[in-house]
Amino acid sequence: MTGWAGRVGRIRVIGTGVMGRGIVQLAATGGVAVELADAQPDAVGAAIEYIGGMLDRLVTKGKLTEEQGRVAKERLIPVDGPLAPADGVDLVIEAVREDLEIKRTLFAGLEQVCGPDTVFATNTSSLSVTEIAAGLADPARMVGLHFFNPVPLMRLVEVVPGARTADWLPGEALELVRGWGHEPVLAKDAPGFLVNHAGRGLNTEALQILSESLASPAEIDRIARDVLGLKLGPFELLDLTGLDVSHAVLESIWTGFHAEPRLRPSWLTRPRVAAGLFGRKTGEGFYRHVDGKQEVEPEPAAPPKPSSPVYAADERLARILSAAGVDVVPDAYPDTALLVTLRGESTVEAARHAELPPERVCGIDALGYESRFTLSVHPGLDPRYGRAAWGALAATGIPVTVVRDGPAPIAQRLLASIINTACFIADQGLAAPADIDTAVRLGLGYPRGPLEWGDRVGPEKVLRILTGLLRATGDPRYRPSGWLTERVALGLPLASTGTRPADLR
Repeated sequence: MTGWAGRVGRIRVIGTGVMGRGIVQLAATGGVAVELADAQPDAVGAAIEYIGGMLDRLVTKGKLTEEQGRVAKERLIPVDGPLAPADGVDLVIEAVREDLEIKRTLFAGLEQVCGPDTVFATNTSSLSVTEIAAGLADPARMVGLHFFNPVPLMRLVEVVPGARTADWLPGEALELVRGWGHEPVLAKDAPGFLVNHAGRGLNTEALQILSESLASPAEIDRIARDVLGLKLGPFELLDLTGLDVSHAVLESIWTGFHAEPRLRPSWLTRPRVAAGLFGRKTGEGFYRHVDGKQEVEPEPAAPPKPSSPVYAADERLARILSAAGVDVVPDAYPDTALLVTLRGESTVEAARHAELPPERVCGIDALGYESRFTLSVHPGLDPRYGRAAWGALAATGIPVTVVRDGPAPIAQRLLASIINTACFIADQGLAAPADIDTAVRLGLGYPRGPLEWGDRVGPEKVLRILTGLLRATGDPRYRPSGWLTERVALGLPLASTGTRPADLR
């Protein structure tokens, strides 16, 4: 590396909690000397001992050589306090409590003990970098470096310049993070930065679906995992993070964007927080947790394979059912269960468009044929035909989740919200498309970035789902982003920036 990033040889990390320890370990193995400082002097020694143990484990696992582990330990330097003399310190990273005044006071003190060329970085996840830097005499020296927990394993780092950050600093910060072996993305100093903002696409829509009583948390999570391929369903994730934390993030990002409908939280979370239903940390949330393990009720048993025939409008679905020995007829004969495939619409709407008798019609989500069927039941359905449809689907051996009919299937709503939120971020210029995809894939653990995901599904299909939801509900939360509508009209990929004014200069 050249420039400032290549000259960084000594840093100071203030705060020796979980995040601070992780940052210290990363930097020490990345080749720089690291001063450890904390308001509680005893915490520094405990942190050095802990990090030394983690380095030993890496050596045992073959991740580091004995020599690399020994040298990394030698780079750990305890100092008397956060405001100890800082001669030769190139960079100070704070990882203290999320309190604006605490951070401002800390950096104001650091300005008195650090040289004019020392760069300041905040690891804040929720506060404005610009507001923290506003307390400095020289705010140009401040940048956000948002690491993710656990730092050594979570390779993503958000680099967030404030309004007055020096022009040269963000690029050098990106190079520094790359030099330590992590993957940086550049994000604007907007509420939630990049990852927390993008994550609202899943959580807010899942809560909206739950508030409409379409399915239980466990049913929504099963659909999210099996159909969309997520590692954790939205309610499992909320329980893991803690609803006390997630509720505050939901509210702050929505407020920060002046009540943008796409980011609107649910009324469900506030009373649950008041009741202490935080999730794993309190033993009860959307699930019960016993000895740290999540309890989930088993799925209900499906009816047997029907003896009567069924009709499947979708040829692919008809082939899957036929292969399982289900009698599939080629037309909507009388006294048969009718299965219609849903694409951005309700079962009732699909039955009306196909001119089928609604009392015999069940809706099937077009997503998830290989992994999980979602069967939508509307109020006018005759239960006999609903049981026949359920039994026919279950005969394939593919799991079936039976849910209440809504304006669009659950997996489609979740996916469209994830993609539309990412499109909104791109449309506002809050991050580059490639950085959006990288941040979501690494920071949220999604199987692919949301813009790439949208291109894989088909932008026109995503637009159809959103316009159908907007038409059916009248809720502006489903307004398609201009980024999405433009690219569908032009036939461009969602992951492409396209031609910009700067390209003409």
